[in-house]
Amino acid sequence: MIKKYSNGNGEIQVPNIISQGTTVTGEVISNGDVRIDGTLTGKITAKGKVVIGKDGAVDGEIHCKNTDISGKVNATMTVQELTVFKATAFFTGKVTTSKISIESGARFSGECKMTGMGMEAAKTKNEAKKE
Repeated sequence: MIKKYSNGNGEIQVPNIISQGTTVTGEVISNGDVRIDGTLTGKITAKGKVVIGKDGAVDGEIHCKNTDISGKVNATMTVQELTVFKATAFFTGKVTTSKISIESGARFSGECKMTGMGMEAAKTKNEAKKE
């Protein structure tokens, strides 16, 4: 029997996993979470969390609520909330996110654009200081 769990949206689902040794080319769309331990060339759109395992690799685009990266990613990422790069992560590309965490040892080569409520508050404070 396949174990179900609560996904990043608070819904019960069977996990979506691309296992090690599996290669997928194309688009993955999920209402919940996605875990990549294999290789994906293409686009991931998930309403929940996208996890790229230590042996996982993605080349393309990632759009999700949260992401946790331990593997290799060459992508343009749009993350609504939190982006985490673990110590084993190799990232090349562009990321747009509200919050970011990069562990010591992670390799990040690219661009990062911060969005969200915190950035708007910081802009307002800076503009007030100029006056």
